[in-house]
Amino acid sequence: MQTILGANGQIAVELARELRRKHETGLRLVSRHPRKVNETDTLASADLLDARQTAEAVKGSSVVYFTAGLPPDTELWEKQFPVMLKNALDACRAAGASFAYFDNTYMYPQDDRLMTEETAFAPVGRKGRVRARMAAMVLDEMKRGDIPVALCRAPEFYGPGKTQSVTNTLVIDNLKSGKKPRVPVRDDTLRTLIWTPDASRALAAIGNAPDAFGQTWHLPCSDDRLTYKQFIELACGIFGRDASYTVISKWALIGAGIFSPTVREIRELLPRYGCDSLFDSTKFKRRFPEFEVTSYRKGLELIQRESRA
Repeated sequence: MQTILGANGQIAVELARELRRKHETGLRLVSRHPRKVNETDTLASADLLDARQTAEAVKGSSVVYFTAGLPPDTELWEKQFPVMLKNALDACRAAGASFAYFDNTYMYPQDDRLMTEETAFAPVGRKGRVRARMAAMVLDEMKRGDIPVALCRAPEFYGPGKTQSVTNTLVIDNLKSGKKPRVPVRDDTLRTLIWTPDASRALAAIGNAPDAFGQTWHLPCSDDRLTYKQFIELACGIFGRDASYTVISKWALIGAGIFSPTVREIRELLPRYGCDSLFDSTKFKRRFPEFEVTSYRKGLELIQRESRA
């Protein structure tokens, strides 16, 4: 039995599909209000803030994936995320289950240096410090050695369905609704984006490779990095639109944050849009050479077909 904690988000949904398709017939989906992805899925309702409920949800699992998310609310992250993760780690230790943790890049420096699995943490802002703390908890568990642990890190998403990211919100969702795309801060810096189904497929591959545990992994992205200008030109061509867009300055976004809680919550991420985002996934590609990374063109074409349907 493999178990997904936090089973309603886009990463978890794609992960459930991949596990059923390639790796595992017994699959348990856990959240407060879980929904089946595959007909054979087992559902378990649990609040990950409750240690007992989390332990019951994990019991009998061979591999547990932590893909839980929270709304972009800093105080919520500080109060709840570390508790949820601690409960999950404690539950896996009690069950003797392997633990695969899905992480982001918030704890990394927000500059143009190449990000590898060895990059030292230098979080900017409160959310970054929360994610650094959580990653440290996972690394400590890895060092303890009581259970197999893998840390799987992804850069910013773009993707189908309910994928939530700055790129989806400002570029893709606007194209789908016939509006002009918007770009945060600059349009000439290189971006590393990961196709959400690729992130989920890679997470499943790591979770089912015993030798992948005890390590940190950068999940696979295209090495053909694009600027937002190039990304939007490609997307507009696929959607049959003029390549017209608006760049929102850093100061305009900071000002908008005074009135918009949603914008205010992403202000600490703005430095990363002012410089190249260079996320390296060479290690994963060497270990899993058969893994096919989705090109930006193919990903955008799939989104366009989905929006038409």
